[in-house]
Amino acid sequence: MRPSSIPLSLYVHWPWCVRKCPYCDFNSHALPQVGDIAERYVNALIADMRTTAAFSQKRPLIGIFFGGGTPSLIEPRLLERFLDETQKIFSFAPDIEITLEANPGTVDTAHFEAYRHMGVNRLSMGIQSFNDECLTRLGRIHSANDARLAISQAQRYFDNFNLDVMFALPGQTLELLKDDLACALQAQSTHLSFYQLTIEPNTVFAKHVPKELPDIDTQALMQECVINTLVDAGFDHYEVSGYAKPGFHCRHNLNYWQFGDYLACGAGAHSKVTLEDGRILRQARFTNPTSFIEHAEKGNAVAHSRWVDLDDEPFEFMLNVLRLRKGVDFDLLSERTHLTMDDIAPQITEAQKLGLMDKPLTRLCANAKGWNFLSDLQEIFL
Repeated sequence: MRPSSIPLSLYVHWPWCVRKCPYCDFNSHALPQVGDIAERYVNALIADMRTTAAFSQKRPLIGIFFGGGTPSLIEPRLLERFLDETQKIFSFAPDIEITLEANPGTVDTAHFEAYRHMGVNRLSMGIQSFNDECLTRLGRIHSANDARLAISQAQRYFDNFNLDVMFALPGQTLELLKDDLACALQAQSTHLSFYQLTIEPNTVFAKHVPKELPDIDTQALMQECVINTLVDAGFDHYEVSGYAKPGFHCRHNLNYWQFGDYLACGAGAHSKVTLEDGRILRQARFTNPTSFIEHAEKGNAVAHSRWVDLDDEPFEFMLNVLRLRKGVDFDLLSERTHLTMDDIAPQITEAQKLGLMDKPLTRLCANAKGWNFLSDLQEIFL
């Protein structure tokens, strides 16, 4: 295990949206219309980043991911200031991938042009559907026409962009899903993320479950339709919900799933870093944006820290790598953890008995059955 050789990325959380969607369980809030809150927040991000940089071990950043919330609400001048400070603190890999999430309802052509000019080279847009009725029932602020306009602007400024699309929506039929798939493919994006709508605790949808949700059998047909359509169109189904054109796999997400290291800054943001002695440290920032700002200004934005116990490493490692369709080489286990294949041999044997992993095993990955029962397979390593 050589911690200095583990890839390092940076996650930056922007916690505000125009309006919170009823299905969303992310740390997001309606943007307050109060004074200089955005400027104070960016200053707090920079302060937090300077503190967390101590864990970098002088490794270059392979990726930066601005998530949220709706990062496309960030004023270009504030984003530019943050990126300028980031370059003073870290070195960048020559091929660094800088992703910014965008909502079609907040698209501004001038912003897109400015973001691209300052180094953002990958856009991820939350389309969710190309059907106006579905969008309304999801509580989205944009229309299908807004989505198409945002895509045309993305095509103008970005060679690499992702579309987030959801399925199994209230009132959605298999035919409506096929329409969404056709529109998504017509966009000529380099990456597609297709997620099944799930009702998460502590959301509006959990309190008021929407009517006309597709039944389990229809959900299975929809999932199969998504996979077959996108794979036939030349996308690599490389991760549970991720589909990429050759050479355009999301580097930030791959770093997660391959158990790389990632620093973080922003309200509620989580980091995972491997120290020189091989210990793995996980940290979480204060979730409330105001609390985060106040603590970051004092140099202590971290609300919780924990060391990953050796007994927990098998589950934490396999929880991530099993999300990858092709898994990982055996060697990655010892490169990213204190473990050897002997340490997880009993769990692998159990998975093979249940038919969730192949025998003999050539890579750490699920087989077709294991992919369909992924949670069960991951739990074996708990």
